[in-house]
Amino acid sequence: MTRYCQLTLIDRNGDAHSWQVPAGANLRQALLGQGFSPYTRYTQTLNCGGRGLCATCGVWITKGEPPARHWHDKAAQRFGYPRLSCQIRVEQDMQVEMVDKWVWGSRKKH
Repeated sequence: MTRYCQLTLIDRNGDAHSWQVPAGANLRQALLGQGFSPYTRYTQTLNCGGRGLCATCGVWITKGEPPARHWHDKAAQRFGYPRLSCQIRVEQDMQVEMVDKWVWGSRKKH
């Protein structure tokens, strides 16, 4: 029996969208599958396709943040940068916010 997790996205307008994804789903694929792109208009076609190399699919994880496993995600988590959606598996209920960016997201202001 497949287990599902609630994924909630806060888009760039501040609107919330929620849907169920199978546990273990890739966050980038889950977003794209619902028509929500973590990319900008510039990086929509110029990206690494989810291999964790270009750092253009960053999102803020505001609830249900998993531990960082990828080298970029470890640095992002440590220094306050967006996490790469292509390197995140949805293993529990999660809330994600889109990043306002031209290409890459900037650090969180505390």
